[in-house]
Amino acid sequence: MPGNMLSKGEVFVIDTDAASREQLSMALQQNAYDVICFADGASLLSEAKARMPACVLLEMPPDRSGLDVLKRLREENCMAPVLVTSANGSIAMAVDAIKSGAFDFIEKPFRTHDIVERIDAAIDEFVPPASNRQRWLTGCEPLTEREGDVLGHLAGGLTNKEIARRMHLSARTVEGYRASILRKAGAKNVTDLLRRIFGQGPAHQS
Repeated sequence: MPGNMLSKGEVFVIDTDAASREQLSMALQQNAYDVICFADGASLLSEAKARMPACVLLEMPPDRSGLDVLKRLREENCMAPVLVTSANGSIAMAVDAIKSGAFDFIEKPFRTHDIVERIDAAIDEFVPPASNRQRWLTGCEPLTEREGDVLGHLAGGLTNKEIARRMHLSARTVEGYRASILRKAGAKNVTDLLRRIFGQGPAHQS
């Protein structure tokens, strides 16, 4: 990524073709993304437990094992949009991918700049279902829809200013929503809140 550009977040990439991985990495880095490539789904799932990507680009092999990876990501509350790619795509496979939680299904071959545009759009448009957002904070006072949206972006690693831009709000308004979320969750700060969301310990009452 060029040194004078602020990162737009990490993109996790699984692709069996080395040349394709290299092209995707270069294109994404040129567009201010950090990229981590994985050789298999198990490695990606392990990393996703420790860090939250902005987006996942997941190749679907002929044996459709990518569906299992996709389902696991959703079961473990990975709150990033997942774009599935396939060189052997079919309507049935696309339907299965979307039903399993994919945000988009992209047939190969594709142009890298098209992928970058679709990742940009996915990150801007993707909002986890309200039921999932509320489940992250079970036991606390229910969140409003807007608070749930802000929580989703906080969990995705966005700053107040980035959230304000995404939601077309002022930074001060976002700060107000964040304060309300922290109060309802009984969390001292955002780090405390995220620790609770990702199951690394209870939020501490302030």
